[in-house]
Amino acid sequence: MWMCRFGNDKHSMISQLDAILNKYNFSKRQFELKIPFETVKKEIGFEFPDDYKYYLANFDYFEGFLGPEYLKLFAYDNLLERNKEYGIIEALPNTLMIGNNGSSEFIAIECLNTKDFRVVLSPLIDLSDQYHIEIGTSFSDMIDRLDNGIEWFR
Repeated sequence: MWMCRFGNDKHSMISQLDAILNKYNFSKRQFELKIPFETVKKEIGFEFPDDYKYYLANFDYFEGFLGPEYLKLFAYDNLLERNKEYGIIEALPNTLMIGNNGSSEFIAIECLNTKDFRVVLSPLIDLSDQYHIEIGTSFSDMIDRLDNGIEWFR
């Protein structure tokens, strides 16, 4: 079982997340968010986890390898549009697509309850949560796993 290096301390978690994102040259956000987080929350029915909210507020679109896996993370400004376009919000009400693996699977944050989330990989072909594969217990955990060479399909 993988144990995330990030502790429960929010400051420590942000610091470690920053270190990994900078290591892989994630682009820093150049402009303020156009859409308030509250607007997206109303559309999707849940609030972003803190670590993902931090990522969105400070970093932009990413595409490339992070450790062993290819990863596309969408820019915040078109996140809602992409989810609507693919029917994610309608078919999977507790799931928000945040990117993909450059193939036929999408990466998403799944809200398990108001305080618990996980990151999943799921096929775009059949939008059902029965196909979700957990690739992180949080956004930070997913990033940490990839940085440590842990593949999604091991």
